[in-house]
Amino acid sequence: MACSDPLSGPRQTAFAIAYRMLGTVADAEDVTQEATLRLSRQDAPVHNPEAWITTVATRLSIDALRAARTRRESYSGPWLPEPLLTDPGPGPVDHAELADTLSQALLVTLERLTPVERAAFLLREVFDYDYPRIAEIIDRSEANARQLVVRAKKHIAATRPRFDPDGAAREALVARFTQAVEDGDLAALEALLAEDVVLWGDGGGQVVAALIPVRGAAPVARFLTFTTRRRREWEPTCTEAARVNGQPGQIVRRADGTVYSVLALDVCGGRIAAIRIVRNPDKLDHLARPSAGR
Repeated sequence: MACSDPLSGPRQTAFAIAYRMLGTVADAEDVTQEATLRLSRQDAPVHNPEAWITTVATRLSIDALRAARTRRESYSGPWLPEPLLTDPGPGPVDHAELADTLSQALLVTLERLTPVERAAFLLREVFDYDYPRIAEIIDRSEANARQLVVRAKKHIAATRPRFDPDGAAREALVARFTQAVEDGDLAALEALLAEDVVLWGDGGGQVVAALIPVRGAAPVARFLTFTTRRRREWEPTCTEAARVNGQPGQIVRRADGTVYSVLALDVCGGRIAAIRIVRNPDKLDHLARPSAGR
């Protein structure tokens, strides 16, 4: 009979916090590994491993995010989080509110917060910790913890994403979107896009991607059909539906199975309101390997 891993729960907790803090799978895995290693090396028994690792993972993530900010300021083109593929089957991530906290839309919005504000906001709004516990984790007073959460909520109030609650309707809309793009049907594609839809592309300066956002239904439809046609001219690919950061999306694969790009789609008001395309190879590498952190 196989023995269960006593650190699997704390490890998942650490990754859940670190990924939402950092928006990168590799960095979140590094934080998870370090936090889990520290937990395993404790001399005395840890009575609440998940509480212990929450504190350590949060503090490590704050330090890691401070270092990452400098790199992101010089990033080529729009910076998008590394896509995280989530299980479409039943489970905790399938809960709408939890899935939304993984969304690329929210992670991009959280980039405008300071590392400590981001930690306080996530601990309160996503992980439902009370203010005394948040204060303890981030090593601030309870009053300051409250101020950080209030300030964070004000910063992101106007841009915090809202998604249609009907998951089946969203999946159906994305299926029609995929078909319209593959067929090059501009009229059908425009009908599925919000008038103020925005498309972002992240190539990291390594591959071709939109260096500035594409805005509006007609320009986005033209961009998608043109790039799809050009992609087919360059190399054979196939597109498959996927759950990307808890939201409907797509993976485009080359003939050898490697990932060409990942699309994350925001659905709001019965239309596609935002499209984020990650093509930076460094951000797709983790999709071809198992992870110890998740």
